[in-house]
Amino acid sequence: MRRALVLILLASATGGCEVIEQPSGLIPRWTTSSRQVISDNDRVRLRDWRQTFESALDQARKAGHSADIAKEGVLLDPDAALDGPAVPDGDYRCRVVKLGKQSDALLDFVTYPPFSCRIHAERGLQRLTKLSGSQRYVGLIFPFDAIREVFLGTLVLGDERRAMQYRQDEKRDVAGHVERVGTNRWRLVIPQPHFESNLDVMELVPEGASR
Repeated sequence: MRRALVLILLASATGGCEVIEQPSGLIPRWTTSSRQVISDNDRVRLRDWRQTFESALDQARKAGHSADIAKEGVLLDPDAALDGPAVPDGDYRCRVVKLGKQSDALLDFVTYPPFSCRIHAERGLQRLTKLSGSQRYVGLIFPFDAIREVFLGTLVLGDERRAMQYRQDEKRDVAGHVERVGTNRWRLVIPQPHFESNLDVMELVPEGASR
C-alpha cells in the first residue's frame, strides 16, 4: 500500500511538468558565430526583418487592429530596440503576438496569455526554451550587434517531447532577433515564420518583475 501511494504521489508531482528533450547538439557543428550556422533561408528572413515587420503591422491595421497595436506600445514598434544589456539568464513570462496571416482562414492579429520560458548559459551562448504552449521555441541566442542578438532554433509542436536539430527540417526552423525594449522587457522578433502569421513577436519579462 505504501509503495502504491509513493508511486501515485510521484506521478502527480511530475505529470504537470513541461519537459522538452534536447538533441545532442542544437546546431550541427558548435560555433558561437550565427553566420557560420544560419541557413540561407533564415539569412534572408533576418535581412528583410524590417520590411516584414512593417508589412505585418500594415496588414493588422487594415484589418481593424490599430488600437490593439497601439496598446502594445514599444513591443510592436520596429525601432524600439535599446542598447544592451543582453537578456540575462533566468525564468521568464513570455507572451506571443502574431501579426498578419498566411491564409484567409486566420486572423491578422492574435495575442496569447503569458507562457513560461527559460534562458540559461550554454558553452559561451544562451539557450532559450519556451516551456509551455502548443508552439514552443527551442534554440540558441548568438551575439550580433550593439542592440540585437540572433536566435536560431526549432519549433516543437503539440505534445511532442523532443526538439529537432536546427536545419534538420526547414519548416521547423525558427530565426529571429532578441532585443531589449525596456528596463525589464525584451522581445524575440521572428519574421516570416513558417506557420500561421507573417510576424511573431514574443515578449520576455523576468518572473516576478514588472515591465
